[in-house]
Amino acid sequence: MGCSKNVVDSERLMRQLTVAGYTVVYDEARDSAAVVIINTCGFIGDAKEESINTILLFAEAKKKKQIKQLYVFGCLSQRYKEFLEKEIPEVDAYFGVTDFEAILQRLNAKLQPQLLNERQLTTPAHYAYLKISEGCNWGCAYCAIPLIRGNHISTPIEQLVNETEKLGAQGVKELLVIAQDTTSYGMDCYGRRRLADLLNALSAVKGIEWIRLHYTYPTAFPDDVIAVLRDNPKLCKYIDIPLQHIADSVLSKMRRGINDQQTRELVKRLRHEVPSIAIRTTLMVGHPGEDEEAFRELKEFVRTVRFERLGVFCYSEEEGTYAANHYKNVVPEELKQARREELMKLQESIAAEQSVAKIGTICKVIIDRIEGYYYVARTEHDSPEVDNEVLIKAEQLTIGNFYQVRITAADVYDVYAEII
Repeated sequence: MGCSKNVVDSERLMRQLTVAGYTVVYDEARDSAAVVIINTCGFIGDAKEESINTILLFAEAKKKKQIKQLYVFGCLSQRYKEFLEKEIPEVDAYFGVTDFEAILQRLNAKLQPQLLNERQLTTPAHYAYLKISEGCNWGCAYCAIPLIRGNHISTPIEQLVNETEKLGAQGVKELLVIAQDTTSYGMDCYGRRRLADLLNALSAVKGIEWIRLHYTYPTAFPDDVIAVLRDNPKLCKYIDIPLQHIADSVLSKMRRGINDQQTRELVKRLRHEVPSIAIRTTLMVGHPGEDEEAFRELKEFVRTVRFERLGVFCYSEEEGTYAANHYKNVVPEELKQARREELMKLQESIAAEQSVAKIGTICKVIIDRIEGYYYVARTEHDSPEVDNEVLIKAEQLTIGNFYQVRITAADVYDVYAEII
């Protein structure tokens, strides 16, 4: 369940279980395995509800003797273990986010520390996530991540290069760099930000052709990372940078450490230094303190900046966070949803114009899969599962290979292309 960071955790546990002699499947039907392990998300209300519903589904399967053992780990059980043990006792045991050794012991297996940077990939063979750090130090008012994952801890460059070399040897061509906060990489173990150094080191790994940067925190954004995005040909001209809001009144309450002017200057600098860059961002509506004027500012920001990729989610009050403890002026749920829909409708019109503008252009794509009559591909401006896709009708293409295509038609988000 949950985000790509959880995917990496699951893949690491799967590798350990495979070495221990288990046959491991991923996201299969509940009656296909004797043991089911659920990796949960506990970030916001909707994600928690989805995780709980999944646990209940498999608990019912256990009651019916369709499965023999049921275990739960990850963010939800890290934070709400006692509650879950009481409410859903059918689960054999609950574990925290990285309690791999305890899970393995429960399954009569032994942790292999030398294999902790190896994974059994659940993604298509040609791309993989690389988690470069754990936790976060920023303390945004609405965010429970530090309560779940703790403070920011970077993985050393040498270890990440070694992991990437193994991925490259397996056939991975595209690396998606992730963390709770990628731009603070290195502060804890090197005394300074070293994301740019890491990206250059990863780009030297044989087999890796695309590197894609996610979850960058905007405050004090490192200039050398912009230079790497501009100059290193293996870095996709793409950045995921969650900005959350633009109104100073809301950014202050969010405790983001950045203001309206600094945010706009950063976006302007990225587009000036890397002219072909695609910027993905996420915005939050309904945070305490977001009045009509603040939301108007946010709409105008989206209308004028014209992000290439945009997601919007509603504020969810999370126990123990600064916002939950200190703010009372909560925006009604109906108004949050209405604001979200209004922003997404605005972005839809922007996305449609951007898609039509691509008709006739030539670009490089990677083939992800076959779906119906089409090969489904992505450009360097599109991350898997969250961004736009390129649909290609062709006789025979190879999944995981790169091709040059010409864009021939466009929908709101996706485009159609022909092989050159």
